[in-house]
Amino acid sequence: MTRDNPVRLPCNKWLGRDVDVVAGTAEDQGPEDRGATTGYDMTDRSTGYAFVIGDRNLAVPLHAAGASVVIVGPRSNPARFSRFVHSFVEDPRSDEDARVAALLARAAELKGPAALFYQFDGGLLFVSRRRDELAKGLRFVVPSAELVESLVDKAAFQQLASNLDLPVPPSTIIDVSDAHGVIERLSYPVLVKPLRREASWRTFSKGKAELVDRQEDMATLLQAFGGRNDRLIAQTLIPGPETRIESYHVHVASSGEIAVEFTGRKLRTHPASMGHSTALVTTDAADVADLGRSIIHKLGLRGVAKLDFKRDLDGRLWLLEVNPRFNLWHHVGAAAGADILGSVWAELLGLPRPPVTRARPGVTWCRLEHDIVAAHQHGMKLARWSRWAVSSDTKSTVDFADPLPWLMGSALKPLYRRRLGATTTTAAG
Repeated sequence: MTRDNPVRLPCNKWLGRDVDVVAGTAEDQGPEDRGATTGYDMTDRSTGYAFVIGDRNLAVPLHAAGASVVIVGPRSNPARFSRFVHSFVEDPRSDEDARVAALLARAAELKGPAALFYQFDGGLLFVSRRRDELAKGLRFVVPSAELVESLVDKAAFQQLASNLDLPVPPSTIIDVSDAHGVIERLSYPVLVKPLRREASWRTFSKGKAELVDRQEDMATLLQAFGGRNDRLIAQTLIPGPETRIESYHVHVASSGEIAVEFTGRKLRTHPASMGHSTALVTTDAADVADLGRSIIHKLGLRGVAKLDFKRDLDGRLWLLEVNPRFNLWHHVGAAAGADILGSVWAELLGLPRPPVTRARPGVTWCRLEHDIVAAHQHGMKLARWSRWAVSSDTKSTVDFADPLPWLMGSALKPLYRRRLGATTTTAAG
């Protein structure tokens, strides 16, 4: 056991904007037989190293694609104990200069090319803003800096959507300190969200947004939120449950062609309204794919993206957000035959791209420890949920084929919170 690789497991015994495709300084190794990219390939046939600022939803398909996965995160990140992970780099997140130095130092130590994958908004912004320095030793895909900033900030995204005539719900930016005139003009009900996903909102709300039905309730919310941030966004509510949220996922190659794509839909969230994903399923929604391609073309995006839509009661699709980063959907997408991570990995290392296949609809993903609560809130009986959960094709934290992340995470989380003040990495769906 070492600091950087605390546990070694017996793996085989358990069941118009341009992209920056950045090449590091490491010399390529010759490609070997990579095998299937959609299953759990436990043989050691790595062609390089995949640095993952994220969790095991990225680690599993990257391992299957032939990468030696290096988890980058706090010591409380349970993904570092996964049997699909080669090693671990502690992430000094509070010091970006130290973070850059740590990544480049580890990449320089490795005998092979190193690529970088980022799962959350913080990682996306870090890679985008420090791209020139990181490119000295790491390979990655990221859209142009201008596009990244416009997509991450909801106020900037509203302006971009207006310029490009994207089908977004009407929205209003609210100055928290001087909102009286604005909230009187809103058409209620509205969804209130932060301009960016950040800690100040998570201490205020358990969900991604708050539903506000009346002007009086809005005034109360702003008073309670005051001091946490300067501005919020109020978005016209698209009626219907979270199960009407559908998504388009894509890897656009540096040449501009769509390399891999698939569509999906939320099954359950926690909380049940405006919550985080706990159960997902792949779909074969032609209208979602068509609209997704059209928007990607208008944005001129290269790299990866997830486009979230909500289908209203008349069947019209409304664009909620565009996330130009890797995400938990790539786990279930790879199992369905649409291996976005494998495609990016191949592009970055100059390997043959995985065969393009149409994603199979009906492939499921589940975060068991949260979905059992979500299923109860949705009125699903325990016996029925248990059968569904056991048969789920892919799983997040709790996976009986890879139990240590959950076991060690559950055991160490209280210790790190007390002694180190660390926080666990959570996926944003």
